[in-house]
Amino acid sequence: MFGGEGLLLFADLLFFFWPGNSEVIDMLPHSPLQSLSGPLVLDWCSGKLYRALLNQSYLLEFLWNTRLDCEKLALLHCVLSCGRDPRRLEAKIIQWISENISACHSFDLIQEFIIASSYWSIYPETSNMDKLLPYSSLLTWDTEIPGITLVTEEIPLPLMKVHSFKGYWEKLNSNLEYVKYSKPHLHYNNSVVRREWHSLISEEKKGKRRSTVYVRNILDNAIKVISNLEARNLGFREGPSRSISYEAEDLSEPRLTPLFQEEDNHQRLLMGLMVSELKDHLLRHLQGVEKKKIEQMVLDYVSKLLDLICQILEASWRKHNLHPWVLHFNRRANAAEFAVFHIMTRILEATNSLFLPLPPGFHTLHTILGVHCLPLHNLLHYIDNGVLLLTETAVTRLMKDLDNTEKNEKVKFSIIVRLPPLTGQKICRLWDHPVSSNIISRNHVKRLLQNYNKQPRSSMMDKSSFSVEFLPLNYFIEILTDIESSNPALYAFEGHDNVDAKFVEEAALKHTTMLLGL
Repeated sequence: MFGGEGLLLFADLLFFFWPGNSEVIDMLPHSPLQSLSGPLVLDWCSGKLYRALLNQSYLLEFLWNTRLDCEKLALLHCVLSCGRDPRRLEAKIIQWISENISACHSFDLIQEFIIASSYWSIYPETSNMDKLLPYSSLLTWDTEIPGITLVTEEIPLPLMKVHSFKGYWEKLNSNLEYVKYSKPHLHYNNSVVRREWHSLISEEKKGKRRSTVYVRNILDNAIKVISNLEARNLGFREGPSRSISYEAEDLSEPRLTPLFQEEDNHQRLLMGLMVSELKDHLLRHLQGVEKKKIEQMVLDYVSKLLDLICQILEASWRKHNLHPWVLHFNRRANAAEFAVFHIMTRILEATNSLFLPLPPGFHTLHTILGVHCLPLHNLLHYIDNGVLLLTETAVTRLMKDLDNTEKNEKVKFSIIVRLPPLTGQKICRLWDHPVSSNIISRNHVKRLLQNYNKQPRSSMMDKSSFSVEFLPLNYFIEILTDIESSNPALYAFEGHDNVDAKFVEEAALKHTTMLLGL
């Protein structure tokens, strides 16, 4: 895989040798060239240095017209590395991505754009950044590149001081063994974040609690990221960029997409964990750099990741002229909503494989669009395979907005049974329907009978206390009533809402009546 400078050199040469640039080719030496720091290129034979200057307009034109994946990759990095007017360039690239979303086969366009743009946004902050942060989503490049026959990778060797030739070969072999087993790079990756996040979510589902201080620190990191992102966006809107013709997003206007409007603790945990782990990574390897500077770099980096996702979604939202009423269920989906749902699914696919955080509210919006756009069997398939995540906000809106037609009843029931037990109990109380009453009753009965020990009982029953002559139900309700009367502490849990044996009896009768069509 190319390093950051190697990508620049390839893109520079691509520019020089592009058809129609014969006058530039005549000016260049025909001997081998080597990329140096920055835009400098060395002619090995003559010893002359050349400075490669990049023309953004030409590069963007080539980006739109090129067909080879290797050229798209190099040009994408080259445009982003220019550093002049990044918001305008990002808008142009997002527009290009939206029209070529499935045109690349060797790499994911959204993934590469997010990683590369985030890297180049903080690249000037300090040296050796290409060794510490990933500049590409690709670990290797296995596809043939026209015009390039050999690609070598520089591997740093330990310094070998030779005072005499005695033992020289043994020392050299030792150094070569060091190279064989040494790590090729120190690039940050989210593997530690992935493990810790899954651990925290697993503990939450089991009702366990990690140290309150630890979780609070993680969530505080997320608050800092969101505040930093809001401050950066406010600066762009009020700064010089306001006068720029910005096609994909007018910076003078607030965003249309309803993101950051809910807590979404899972994404905040992921965001905060990434800040913590990335900060530790840079502190270990950036010796001599102030801690405050590193902390700000990390906040800028994670904020940039989230901002790019928001920009992609905002550009798609504006392109298809969607409005906030898309969040309501009292209307059918149109082609614009299908297009935005597709883009959101591609964003989710790109971020999942790299385990990157998403803006709070992303999963809610994605799920609501999924309910609009997909038939029920496809919707459930997406939910069961983790493509759509059922947030409490999305399901609450679903229960309140959808009426109780036969079709909507199937949707509601299918989603409720897929919720975690605690969330499901809370959501069921929002749906006044025999099915939800049945689910609430089942949960109540399960709780009552968890530690129930059967006792010998009299076969004589006072039928006058029951309004319905259905002996199995009467017998069962009597058992529940006895348990409830002898264990008042069972009502001391949150969200009980006066669920008791009488409620269970009524729910059973209503559900039976509904099933029998009476």
